[in-house]
This record gives sequence, C-alpha cells and structure tokens, in this order.
Amino acid sequence: MDKYETLKDILNHARQIVVFTGAGISVPSGIPDFRSADGIYNQITNLKASPEEIISHSFYESHPEEFFEFYKEKMCYPKAEPNIAHKYFANLEKKGKNVIVVTQNIDGLHQKAGSNMVYELHGNVHRNYCENCGRYFGLDYVLNSKGVPHCDKCGATVKPDVVLYEESLNEDTIQRSISAIMTCDVLVVIGTSLSVYPAAGFVRYFRGEYIILINKQPTPYDNQADLLFNEDVVEVIKKIQ
Repeated sequence: MDKYETLKDILNHARQIVVFTGAGISVPSGIPDFRSADGIYNQITNLKASPEEIISHSFYESHPEEFFEFYKEKMCYPKAEPNIAHKYFANLEKKGKNVIVVTQNIDGLHQKAGSNMVYELHGNVHRNYCENCGRYFGLDYVLNSKGVPHCDKCGATVKPDVVLYEESLNEDTIQRSISAIMTCDVLVVIGTSLSVYPAAGFVRYFRGEYIILINKQPTPYDNQADLLFNEDVVEVIKKIQ
C-alpha cells in the first residue's frame, strides 16, 4: 500500500478528524500565502511600512487610510472559490464523518465549501463590525467604501473581524480548537509552516493515532508526522479521491 492509499485508509477509518489549515490550502484558489516569494509579506507597496507592520493593530489605529488601502487590495479575495481540498473535507463531513476544521485562514472558503464545524483562529474577512455600535457589515460594504469604511448608522469606523498583529486570539476559539485536537484520533495539517505562534503550538496537544502533514516546504514538525507529503495539497487530494 503506497502512502496515498494509506492516507485514504486512515481517513476512512477515523473516528474524529481535525483538519488544521494554513494559507497553503487556499493558494490553489488564487489567494497568496504569506512567506513564499509571491506571498503577501513580499508584496511591493507604495508605503514605507512593511506588510507585517501594515497589518498590525497600531498601524490600523494610526494610519487607517493606508491600512484599508493595503487590506482591500492584498487581503480580500471576494471572487475566490473553494478548491478540491476544501471540498474534500466538507464532503467527508457530508458522508457522516466527524470532521472539525481549525484554520488560520480568514477567507471563509471552508464554510463556502460546506464545512459546518470551523474554528477560525484569525477571524474572517466576510465579517465586519462597527467599532462603536457593533452593527454588522459584509465584505462588499468594506470593499465598496471609499477609503476607511464608516458605519451608515453612527459614523464610526467599521473594523474587519480579523486578528491583526498585536491583537489576541479569541480565547473561546482557542479552547475549542485545542479541545478538538486533544480528542481527535487523526490530525491532518495542511498548508502551514507551523512557525506562527500560538497557533503552531496547538499541534503539541495531539494525543491521537495519526498526524498527517501536507505542506510544500519542510516544517519543524515533519519528524513527528506519521505521513508526510511535501507537495501541493491539490495533488494529494486528487490521488485519494
């Protein structure tokens, strides 16, 4: 049995699967990752600040116009569609498998593919809230606004529900994610360098049978994987469908 057949067999017999995803799972959907040559952190901007500085809470507070200019152009992809990998795990759930997604992504593609149990560690670009009255706004409202989006009710700034640098992750989401990882028997890690903390540290809570790691580049956890695929997740999924 080759490793693709082994992977298929493990997923077929799993009791509870946690799929832990990073930017790499959405690259085939046309959304750039962060650290590769074409990634967001290597984007050329007209601003003196680096992309990492721009998507920080302090830059958002002090330079809102510049923040939203970068955010709308580089962080939001409203036309992106789920790819074969997003759909594969959503379909496993539809077939009756207990599948929980823990994602570092903010694109909402897991939900768009049909996954119901999704814990978003870094938020979601499709959710935006008035900082004063809490009024909810969709992504289109932010993208269609000129400059800084303002609430049409009270006039305050509308902030994306995404975790910026210097901001804390949601404590409830952290606890739910760790609990899921601790109780699953199969953990599938896809498209993440496992170098961004605290999220990367969640893998340490795994107590189950199999860790499967799918990422183009090596990660600090490669030697702990029961199955390792240093390739594009789309190619892996095509071989196990």
